[in-house]
Amino acid sequence: MIHIVFEQDNVAALGKAIALDETLQGDIIEIKDDFAVGPLENIYEPDGYGQRRDWWAGLLEFSPYTDSLNQVDDGVTVQNLLKRLDEEPGEEVWIWMGQNAHDVCSYYWLVSQLKEYQGRIQVLYLNNLPFINEKGNIFYPTHLHEIQPKEFLKAKKLARPITLSEFEVDPDEWKKIVGENSMVRFLEGGKKIAGKEADFYDRDILPNITAEPQKFSKVLYHTLTKMKVKTGDVFLAWRMHELQSESKLEIAGDRAKGWKELTVKFAGEKENIE
Repeated sequence: MIHIVFEQDNVAALGKAIALDETLQGDIIEIKDDFAVGPLENIYEPDGYGQRRDWWAGLLEFSPYTDSLNQVDDGVTVQNLLKRLDEEPGEEVWIWMGQNAHDVCSYYWLVSQLKEYQGRIQVLYLNNLPFINEKGNIFYPTHLHEIQPKEFLKAKKLARPITLSEFEVDPDEWKKIVGENSMVRFLEGGKKIAGKEADFYDRDILPNITAEPQKFSKVLYHTLTKMKVKTGDVFLAWRMHELQSESKLEIAGDRAKGWKELTVKFAGEKENIE
């Protein structure tokens, strides 16, 4: 059994669940890219992949994750997965995803390459399902890592083969999403993804900006904590610099020294920016 997840935190969460249930024993593979943001044009071609990689390189420069780009090659990860499936005919794949654009977009990107293995690919989509949190209360997680390991074990009952129809429809849906090539992708419900403009998360960033300088990292933290629809801190940091280039924010400090060395404030009156 091969498990596939789409966030680093999900690797640890699923690993703890597997430790509680030997029937889930298997390797965990992470698809590292976040396909919910950034360019997608010609994503399966070398030029398109190169464009996306260059875009991520620009975002990661001067971030705490400078070395991450060299650790990400999801194309090779999938090639190795397909090779293993060819060599081990009895092996099957379980794709785990939560109700968020990151997981759903990554699922679309991945499943479009797996049609040949229909019947051996299971999906577990924890879509609008209740779980019990650490305090004993019912909640509806949007990300797998929010689920307690013992609760994870209930989810395995949801595993089902991806149907032949889905292998026809889902790649077509992904082809449409890729064709739109929006900078941000938003999950409207189910597996319905809608393209959004690059300023989609400005509504989360701007309420945390003041006329007085604040630590850039502090603004990022508060934005991530308060936002209902999550994205990564790297994308938010990029967007804040884009807002600076639009003369809406003023970011001071040596960017080469990292986020902790920067401050941010409104470049003008707040009411003129919103």
